[in-house]
Amino acid sequence: MNDNFRFGPATGVGSLPGTDAREAARTATGSFEDFPFLPELPDRGPGADMIGRTAGMLVELYARVEPSGWRVGDRPGRDTRRARSWLGEDLDALEEFTQEYQGPLKVQAVGPWTLAANLELKNGEAVLSDPGACRDLAASLTEGLRLHLEETQRRVPGAHLVLQLDEPSLISVLRGHVKSASGYRAHRAVDRQLVESTLRDVIGVHGTGPAVVHSCAPDVPFALLRRAGAAGISFDFSLLTERDDDAIGEAVEAGTRLFTGVVPGTDGPLSDPAGSVMGVRTLWRRLGLQPGLLTEAVTVTPACGLAGASPEYARRALAHCARAARSLADNPE
Repeated sequence: MNDNFRFGPATGVGSLPGTDAREAARTATGSFEDFPFLPELPDRGPGADMIGRTAGMLVELYARVEPSGWRVGDRPGRDTRRARSWLGEDLDALEEFTQEYQGPLKVQAVGPWTLAANLELKNGEAVLSDPGACRDLAASLTEGLRLHLEETQRRVPGAHLVLQLDEPSLISVLRGHVKSASGYRAHRAVDRQLVESTLRDVIGVHGTGPAVVHSCAPDVPFALLRRAGAAGISFDFSLLTERDDDAIGEAVEAGTRLFTGVVPGTDGPLSDPAGSVMGVRTLWRRLGLQPGLLTEAVTVTPACGLAGASPEYARRALAHCARAARSLADNPE
């Protein structure tokens, strides 16, 4: 990664409620003037959901919607075309609201292991069940991401792109908890070294640009993700336990950016901005880290995507992230 790269102090995770691409782009760019993101709008239906959106990016691999979920098909059909059309619409809107923008800009896609756990082969089993299919999927995803990053860069030439890989199923893959099609058994755990090397290959598509891995599940494997090349790790702060302390301390000291999900992802009361980052300050003291490192090491985000929130709450939550980040900068102690 370019050592001079600077992340912004706050950003979103990815998804927003609603179906209006222009409204979402206005919200994502207006809330975070120094670290906007390309919004995802799963409320539009299949193809705008997390798996379908990324399936639409694949190269020489196609997927269609079945009653059980997304399944690999032989040719691009209506579902693939719809996914690509919505992504194009989102990029159009982003381009409109980022004229002359210069700075970090985040784009999101599902990572190779969550995709393998949620995309079905023709026989109905997860791609995860077939090591060869996993390799093909990762290669197709890598090429699709390369094209997506190129297209985004073309539309926003002043942007320093940050690639976020969403891996909510990663822990289940590592522990052998992904259920088979019948639901009566689980697919065997994938070797940690294979998980790491595949992630490294996909992250490598971004060259010298930074990649962030997002997981809002408990027990995020910080050390594995760092070894795979993640410059940042995004997580639900409320799920941390003191068991994670050593891994987090090592990550900060190695220069890994922490995307701390401290603002709830669904409607509810919001504390004052300083209160939202109180836990981050407490963690810092517990680890014996320098308070001055906080703004160098932390980006404030919602705990997870905001697709399940009301539009009004989503706007408030994003604005709250920006204010909480300012509070952290103004008073790191």
